[in-house]
Amino acid sequence: MKTSKPPRWATWLLEAFAHPDSREEVQGDLLELYAYWVETVGERKARWRYWLNALKLMRPLARRKPATHYSTPFFLSPVMIRNYLKVAFRNLVKNKVYSFINIGGLAVGMAVAMLIGLWLYDELSFNQYHKNYDRVAQVMQQQTSNGKIYTQSAIPFPLGNELRTKYGGEFKYLSMASWEGEHILTYGDRKFSKSGCYMEPDAPRMFSLTMLRGSEEGLKEPNSILLSESVAKAVFGEADPLNKLMKIDNKLDVKVTGVYEDLPYNTTFRDLAFIAPWDLYATSESWIKRARDEWGNNSFQLFAQINDQTHYETVNKRILKARYNNVDESEKKFNARIFLHPMRDWHLRSNWEEGVQTGGLIEYVWLFGIVGVFVLLLACINFMNLSTARSEKRAKEIGIRKAIGSVRSQLISQFLSESLLVVAVAFVLALLLVQLSLPWFNEVANKRMEVLWTHPGFWLLGLGFSLLTGLVAGSYPALYLSSFEPIKALKGNRYASRFQTIRFVSIPRKVLVVLQFTVSVSLIIGTIIVYRQIQFSKNRPIGYSRDGLMMIQMKSPEFYGKFELLRSELKRSGAIIEMAESSSPVTSVWSNNGGFEWAGKDPSLDADFSTIWVTHEFGKTVGWQFKEGRDFSRDFSTDSSSLVVNEAAVKFMGIKDPIGTVVRWGTDSRARSFKIVGVIKDMIMDSPYDPVKQAFYLLDYENVNWIDLKLNPAKSASESVAKIEAVFKRVIPSAPFDYKFADEEFAAKFAAEERIGTLASGFAVLAIFISCLGMFGLASFVVEQRTKEIGVRKVLGASVLNLWGLLSKDFVFLVLIAFGIATPIAYYFLHGWLQKYEYRTEISWWIFAASGVGALTITLLTVSFQSIKAALMNPVRSLRTE
Repeated sequence: MKTSKPPRWATWLLEAFAHPDSREEVQGDLLELYAYWVETVGERKARWRYWLNALKLMRPLARRKPATHYSTPFFLSPVMIRNYLKVAFRNLVKNKVYSFINIGGLAVGMAVAMLIGLWLYDELSFNQYHKNYDRVAQVMQQQTSNGKIYTQSAIPFPLGNELRTKYGGEFKYLSMASWEGEHILTYGDRKFSKSGCYMEPDAPRMFSLTMLRGSEEGLKEPNSILLSESVAKAVFGEADPLNKLMKIDNKLDVKVTGVYEDLPYNTTFRDLAFIAPWDLYATSESWIKRARDEWGNNSFQLFAQINDQTHYETVNKRILKARYNNVDESEKKFNARIFLHPMRDWHLRSNWEEGVQTGGLIEYVWLFGIVGVFVLLLACINFMNLSTARSEKRAKEIGIRKAIGSVRSQLISQFLSESLLVVAVAFVLALLLVQLSLPWFNEVANKRMEVLWTHPGFWLLGLGFSLLTGLVAGSYPALYLSSFEPIKALKGNRYASRFQTIRFVSIPRKVLVVLQFTVSVSLIIGTIIVYRQIQFSKNRPIGYSRDGLMMIQMKSPEFYGKFELLRSELKRSGAIIEMAESSSPVTSVWSNNGGFEWAGKDPSLDADFSTIWVTHEFGKTVGWQFKEGRDFSRDFSTDSSSLVVNEAAVKFMGIKDPIGTVVRWGTDSRARSFKIVGVIKDMIMDSPYDPVKQAFYLLDYENVNWIDLKLNPAKSASESVAKIEAVFKRVIPSAPFDYKFADEEFAAKFAAEERIGTLASGFAVLAIFISCLGMFGLASFVVEQRTKEIGVRKVLGASVLNLWGLLSKDFVFLVLIAFGIATPIAYYFLHGWLQKYEYRTEISWWIFAASGVGALTITLLTVSFQSIKAALMNPVRSLRTE
């Protein structure tokens, strides 16, 4: 019988296009089927079936049927996740050093991020205690003088009535206010020095004060007072304070008509201990009565709440000329412009330059927000680097899992589970660190923050924060490790990932290390610059002696008229060497005036001077330093019409021979002429970062508010203060003895910058610590990986120094790259930061050099421990290591 052969073309196609691994098997099976079909259905049909099946079995058309016996496992299977966590826990216990580095670094990073987060929340929620804070504003003005635009919150008395009568439809509430200051509150024999303010009756509603006793209408009574809760308790204890009679500054009788809840620390009015009626203030002093119709006297504050239907832009356009339209022609040259500064911007956006809002504390909010992100990122980088560096230890595990059916999504979920476990442990430790460090952080940042343990939002935010950190830290290791090819992994190939080659295996880790030290070096440079700026300003010549200089504010009428008595009693006690009085504290200027004329004055020059009234002994008391001329003297009766000016005034006036120059003040019948008798070196009374303003010092024993005392250096400060207190209690028994030291007040001017410097240095130290933890972990892994190589090199004669250099050079090179990147970045931002100070330090090259050397030293110290330890190891022991 003739044997039937299958179609040759079909056989050739199958041979050409079938899968090479299964070609022979498929051809054999198809031939057996062909023989069976010939016997059962005949040769013709058998040939057709052969053709059809040959076409189906060619590669472009062949498809594998999905397995039906086992379903693809879900990558979030609870059983598998339990297994992943169990394996992760065993790995943590097995690799204690790396676990400590990962958990410790993440805990520190998360703690820093949480502390900064608390600070950011406190700053961004500033003044939100007031329910209408987004519609409450302070009325401010801008004026142009000598080509510059000045912005100020001080406004004239008549502006309040002007806005109320002509623009009242734009406002819900308006309230004139005095400046918040220290006042004496007296109840019976009890006296307290508290900060308070005079406001109009609508103020409690405008600022949404929470009334605990009485009502918001309390200020409508002419001689009333509202007390804060803490002051009411301090004065009256548990007794009901309502309708009790008190005195303000021992001269104004008032009745308690309400008690309001203490304002939170993160509000502008946090120290406001009492509020008294504005009308009581407006009728208490003769100068305030005169100011009622004076558009040129900028000595008051005005607050407003706009109507719900209007917007700030609309109101600002309408009230822009409210002052300009009411001043004399001589005042119109200043082009006064009125506008509203919203309460939401008081704290964070309070800086103005040339009439433009240029930021403020919001810059530090952004800065520390970025620092917090980077510090946390440094800790995440440690986890990424150590996880990927130790991939060789996990390669076989990954290979086995893939060989028995694990898909990539399962491996990714495994490594993310491990990451989340580490982050969960780190989060618990971070909470402990936050709780322990919060008192220190509050002190440094001048805050009263607390962790909201009982607030559900805190825990929800904490959960989200932990998940985000875990995903960020675990994403790269999960993707990297899950890409291993099972065959290479089971063979122990160090480069088991399909994306790796020997050349590029460590590039991602090196990039991350460079990023770590770029941040660290930048923070080091920033800390040095901030510290130098503070020291530069502190060491600036201040023009007087602040050592042993005490200041006492004259808060009540009893202080006045007792100058000679106090001076003689205090000098007799030996507590002081001199005493004087002045209109402003030595560390601040309370009064600025214009309207001065002198020979040769440029008619276009707006003559605005700081004006300080003093007594004869002021110069001897504060130790001012003369450049020309003489001090005020009792030997010259004409000194009541004399001036002592500072260097800035001489420069501003443009006069070469100032002594004897006559200065006329005013143009009306009250105008007076003064003769310059002395020129002193510039006294820094305002910001130590700004140029000293031109100043006139005039003699006056009535227009004074402060007592200035120079303590006897031969006695201790505590002894002198005790004697001074005894004299004051004897001479002025009705006033509490409150005093300030000039050196402490001067130091307070640096508080904001010192806080920034302290926080920056603290974050820099922590960033370096986290980076060094990661560096230490990588160094120990490199040493572990190259143990045999070290043994071979040592047998061949390599010295400890050679081996130390071999193991350290890669890390040193990475730090040098980081230094090269950090230097221009730090210079750019710090140079911009310094520009806001007119009196500023220079950015010297040695700062960058010192930062680079410091970073290198820290790196070498971190790496050297592992390098030298490995270099000193017995080579026999090294060569036995597997």
